[in-house]
Amino acid sequence: MRRNPKELDSTHRTLSRRALLLGGLQLAFAGGLAMRMRYLQVDQADQFLLLAEENRINIRLLPPARGQIFDRNGIALAQNSPSYRITIVPEDAGDVDKVIADLSRLIDIAPEDLERAIAEMRRSPPFLPVTLADQIDWQDISKVAVNAPALPGITPEVGLARIYPRQSDFAHVVGYVGPVSDYDLSQIEDPEPILRIPRFQIGKVGFEAKQEAELRGKAGAKRVEVNATGRVMRELDRRDGAAGADMQLTVDADLQGYVQARLGSESASAVIIDCENGDLRAISSAPSFDPNLFVRGISVADYRELTENTYRPLANKTVQGTYPPGSTFKMVVALAALEEGIIGTEETVWCPGYLEVAGRKFHCWKRGGHGNVDLNASLKQSCDVYYYDLALKVGIDKISAMAQRLGLGVRHNLPMSAVASGLTPTKEWKTRNRGEDWLIGDTANASIGQGFMLASPLQLAVMTARLATGRSVAPRLVKSIDSIEQPDGAGVPLGVNENNLRTLRRGMFSVSNERRGTGYGSRIIEETMRMAGKSGTSQVRNITAAERAAGVIRNSDLPWERRDHALFVCFAPFEKPKYAVAVVVEHGGGGSKAAAPIARDVMLQALYGGTPPLEAYPKKDRSRIRSQQERLERERPVRQLDGSDRA
Repeated sequence: MRRNPKELDSTHRTLSRRALLLGGLQLAFAGGLAMRMRYLQVDQADQFLLLAEENRINIRLLPPARGQIFDRNGIALAQNSPSYRITIVPEDAGDVDKVIADLSRLIDIAPEDLERAIAEMRRSPPFLPVTLADQIDWQDISKVAVNAPALPGITPEVGLARIYPRQSDFAHVVGYVGPVSDYDLSQIEDPEPILRIPRFQIGKVGFEAKQEAELRGKAGAKRVEVNATGRVMRELDRRDGAAGADMQLTVDADLQGYVQARLGSESASAVIIDCENGDLRAISSAPSFDPNLFVRGISVADYRELTENTYRPLANKTVQGTYPPGSTFKMVVALAALEEGIIGTEETVWCPGYLEVAGRKFHCWKRGGHGNVDLNASLKQSCDVYYYDLALKVGIDKISAMAQRLGLGVRHNLPMSAVASGLTPTKEWKTRNRGEDWLIGDTANASIGQGFMLASPLQLAVMTARLATGRSVAPRLVKSIDSIEQPDGAGVPLGVNENNLRTLRRGMFSVSNERRGTGYGSRIIEETMRMAGKSGTSQVRNITAAERAAGVIRNSDLPWERRDHALFVCFAPFEKPKYAVAVVVEHGGGGSKAAAPIARDVMLQALYGGTPPLEAYPKKDRSRIRSQQERLERERPVRQLDGSDRA
């Protein structure tokens, strides 16, 4: 059908308008796109270039070498050793289970290590390496390297592992390291990024933990090129970190080893302190444990064996353990009385075997009593009644003040775990902490180091060093940091009357060198090394009136945990004190029998710088001592020390 020209013209105009509108919209879109592209490519070019570089280049942390720990003579106590390990990258491995199975046919992988690795793979990105086996030998590394083409994703690596060459000798002093745990991170307000590196290790207890900041060092970094998924393509450059500081302790490794061996299987502790400068020459707690077990993660069986041991090998008894000091506290009471002018050296007290205080009998250890005793005799024979009477005249507050002056009831500043402050009670302390008034009987108990009174072996050693020198000797454990000598603990004069100190020293000399002295059986014969000491026995149970009437049960007839603690403190040589020693044997019975022989032996070992001659011992003991020396030499671990073990 032929259309009207007017209609054709109208249709043409309509189509032209639509085409013009559509063309305009397309032109506007193209213009907007061009402007946006210009904005992104020109105006924002620098910003996007920066973002692109940040996405392309990542910075990875490099763990530093941990600082090493040495004894005073440069013998290594904690060092780093090359450690071979096998890692897997799950993404590169493909079939992880198959690759692990193939690897297991080449080398032995502990089940607990495999479980730990699988758990780590589940919570980590698939392109991050996970350790399958750590601290493996060169033979196993060689097997893996030879078969590398058949083990996709598996890589043999070398790193540094912490080892403790002296094993159990320094477990309580040096401590040990272990992998950073979630709990560790929760205890740090702003943890460093390096702490989040898989299996990065930090100090867990002991010196390793207390000096963590100095020993850890500063992390290094490397720049790596990564793809869009974060996988490393190549390393661009690296900056090595700063190794941790090397630390030198005041302890003598050989002396410490002897002390540990001498304590043997006892639940005991011993501290040797240098009277001249406060250096701790040995600080031993027994039984001990091998800290190397904890570095990789101790097994359940090994940990259970340690925690279920009645003798508590994990506890550092030298600084953490606090005990009633028993009769070793009597010097404190005597010095407080002398300083107050309450007694004279010639005054005597009658000891019938007890003293009645507020209607209660406080008994002397010697049932029949000591008769008339002066200050020297009271120390030599350890008469309890003398000190009951003395303490009631002096008062607990002045006694406690003197105790703190001598280093008891004070938390000494040492980089060790759980250093206890002990307790030197006062009237105000009991009211505040017990809600009760101080009783006169409390003072009588405190006078012989019982009741509320508590002290650690470290504190008893400090007390003895201060009595021996008249100075405020302070214990020192760190000798130097990166070869920079640290301040010593020689201390300043206590401000105590020197005549009063000499009186106490003569009494302690009588304890060890006169026939009726409680420490006479453990005396030193060598004239130039004569020892002054004091024995102590602290009760851990109450003795009823009925038992006392029938006869007190002997310690040897009681269960181990109900026996008395045995203590002995001493210093030598008497004329010019070099070392002070404190020994505590838990539930050992009498201090003169259980603790004094140990104290004498370790003192001689320190004075001679090695095995002392038999002539230093009483003649009747020399045969036994010779056998003991031979046995201890056999039992002490044999350690081959080469150049790598010394600073």
